[in-house]
Amino acid sequence: MLETLNITIIGAGIGGLAAAQVLATRGAKVTVLEQASEVSEVGAGLQVSPNGLAVLRAMGLEQPLVSSGAVLAEKIWLKDYQGAGVLPLDLAKTPEQKYYFLHRSDLINVLLDGAREAGVEVLLSQQVKAVQNGGRPTATLAGGATHEADLIIGADGVHSVVRGALNGPQEPFFTGHVAWRAVVPNSFGRLNDVQVHMGPKRHLVSYPLRGGKELNLVAVQERDQWLSESWSQQDDPANLRAAFDDFGEDARAMLAEVQAVHQWGLFRHDVAARWQDQGLALLGDAAHSTLPFLAQGAVMALEDAWVLGQSLEGAGSLEQGLQAYQSQRITRTKRVVKAATGNAWKYHLSFLPMRFAAHTALRLGGRVAPSLMLKQFDWLYGHDVTQS
Repeated sequence: MLETLNITIIGAGIGGLAAAQVLATRGAKVTVLEQASEVSEVGAGLQVSPNGLAVLRAMGLEQPLVSSGAVLAEKIWLKDYQGAGVLPLDLAKTPEQKYYFLHRSDLINVLLDGAREAGVEVLLSQQVKAVQNGGRPTATLAGGATHEADLIIGADGVHSVVRGALNGPQEPFFTGHVAWRAVVPNSFGRLNDVQVHMGPKRHLVSYPLRGGKELNLVAVQERDQWLSESWSQQDDPANLRAAFDDFGEDARAMLAEVQAVHQWGLFRHDVAARWQDQGLALLGDAAHSTLPFLAQGAVMALEDAWVLGQSLEGAGSLEQGLQAYQSQRITRTKRVVKAATGNAWKYHLSFLPMRFAAHTALRLGGRVAPSLMLKQFDWLYGHDVTQS
């Protein structure tokens, strides 16, 4: 069936480009509409866990990913905000499950090359203002031009026009958290570990990028103020340093290197009730945005892309394929969103006795049963959608 379809994807991000390649290699004619004048990504790091790597491997992109400067993770360090070790998790003990750290723009470039090699047409400066369903779905651009297709996929993020067309207007709610992100030179000898400094109502995550040349920083603080959800909002690095000035020397040293920083408010969007109808479908953040406390936003988009292609390829009709796609993805993504939301409080314990008890339990668990600490997320990292 895919060989008869003309598919338009809105958004040349991770999910959109992955879906474009997956669908094109199965025979569909695929066009990607990107509102920017070039395919790029605001500088930041991300993590590709084993379940995401399984998709990239099946797409033939594992080696390009490694060649892009991705760093193979070997250890996760949970630390007290003053720098004392709480729990080390040795990823080298599970060599069959590989975790990579990489720059978001590097993954975008790998996916873009893969999509174009598959015959995908990527059109730039195409801002979609609305989509209409019924009969043959149509995307209306900012200048008034229209673009028709058999299937229009909204991979257009949390402010998706396709989500609005399928589910109507929905307001997100502020979680009471704001986040900063920055990339600094790795002058700390960090090779292949992710560190999480956990403090009262705050935490700081750091890990190396680009062969260890850079260090990605993500800092989160609980706040009452309502901030924009935009990823492009900049802040003064001095504000970031002031918010974490009671953290230990190692954390402050990393923050001292920050020259430019972006800040955004963390908002919760409910997982969309309707992911598809006739000739419209949702993918990635447009369907199920997740808070950054489990590092699964990009990976869930990769899983979506594969399952969508698999569902359409094996279906007798477009309607059946889209229904199969939603039914296979909605339960898993809801579980991931819930788990990510629940992780925040674990990093931000403020009440000293509670924090002491929690950290003591983690230390004890790491000594007595370190393998069990890793296995608690087997349901997530051990799941391979390409083998389903």
